[in-house]
Order: sequence, then C-alpha cells, then structure tokens
Amino acid sequence: MADAATLPPIAEGLFDLGPPPALIGGRDRRSGRIVFPCPADHDRFEPVRLPREGRIWSWTVQRFPPKSPPYAGPVETPFRPFALGYVELPGAVIVESRLEGFAFEALKVGLPCTLRLLPFGDRLTYAFGPSDEEEQPQ
Repeated sequence: MADAATLPPIAEGLFDLGPPPALIGGRDRRSGRIVFPCPADHDRFEPVRLPREGRIWSWTVQRFPPKSPPYAGPVETPFRPFALGYVELPGAVIVESRLEGFAFEALKVGLPCTLRLLPFGDRLTYAFGPSDEEEQPQ
C-alpha cells in the first residue's frame, strides 16, 4: 500500500491536507449557514476550513458487510465491524464520519474527537478519532 501522504483524496475539495488537516465546508454568502461538503456553486458558497475538534452527536456500529452496490469501498475479509457517527463541529455543522480508534463500548454522545486522515483502499479519506490521540483497544 502507498504511503497515506501520497494517496489522492477520495474526492477533490473535501479536505485540506494542512498542516493541520481540516474538512472544507461551504458558508452560504446569503445566510451565513455552513454546510459540508462545500457545494460547487462558488458564487453562493465560500469555502471555509471547519474545526478539527468536535463531539460525537450520534453513532452506531456497522456489524455486517454493506451491500455493494451502492457501497464502493473496501470490505475486509473476514469482515470487521466499524463505527459510524455524526460529529458536531462547534459553531459550524454536524458531519457524518467513520469513527476510528474508539473501543465500541466507549462510544457515547458528547465524546470529544479529532479529525484524522487515513487510507481507504487506494484513496485518502477522513475519520474522527479520540482527541487525546491515544488509541483505545478495539
């Protein structure tokens, strides 16, 4: 596998590599509302770097392989469950994300987390993990 730093992003304009890395949202020039990802309409939406730190707003654990299609990402064999959630980025927006580095039993609403970039097949994607950067056993 290639070094994560050399992988192309899963989608252009989704995040800025930094340092530090950040997701790119869009601020509506009319209302000031922030959305993610940033829409392509740059006359209406101004790209903004989103906060890297947030809190889990809601979560679940995917305990069976997703159907493909529509799922197009890599699926480990044997399948390993993974956590997904919504992360509230203060003063900005709530984003959907994979949750990496958390023990499933430790997941709870309000848990602090930090953006991280990681490989997803042959691409680079984002996820949120523990804020203290210490991995929790899974």
